[in-house]
Amino acid sequence: MKLLGLTGGVGMGKSACADLLQQRGIPVIDTDNLARALVEPGQPALAEVQRVFGPDIVDTEGRLRREVLARQVFGDPAARKQLEAILHPLIRQQWRAQAQTWRATNHALGVVAIPLLFETKAETELNAVICVACSSATQTARLRARGWSAQQIEQRILAQSPVDEKITRSNYVIWTDGSMDIHAAQLDRILAKL
Repeated sequence: MKLLGLTGGVGMGKSACADLLQQRGIPVIDTDNLARALVEPGQPALAEVQRVFGPDIVDTEGRLRREVLARQVFGDPAARKQLEAILHPLIRQQWRAQAQTWRATNHALGVVAIPLLFETKAETELNAVICVACSSATQTARLRARGWSAQQIEQRILAQSPVDEKITRSNYVIWTDGSMDIHAAQLDRILAKL
């Protein structure tokens, strides 16, 4: 089985690409979803995050107050590294287990969507990496559409490696400024090579 990584900057089209892959029958695991599951009420990772970042990051129902945690970690690189040290090993363990399941069930191809793929050195465990990218203007417009402030956008972008670096280090690039049809056509050309 070939295991591919899917990466790109925030707001550049990873989720759209993952959807296109799944429509083509290719299994995808999204590490953002794994991260969210790890901090659900009752999960050991949430207890550790709360221990490190304080009781205010959890509401009265035991749910993570994402906006409170985001203010702490995106404004402070050292705090972000603390959070990553808690979550990243658990996330990697889970996507590795999923890849093993795909191998055991004879999938020809599987994809792991990892926003911080190169930052976590995950490329060493993958057969190839696809990077989705777009112009800065398109990225900003997409993130504004999520309701993010200019400060939130800047902090999220700065929390990742520059997209130029991701493009350079990837095996394939899909430019997502165009329509979904163009996005899909680029993906299909890559899949044909694989």
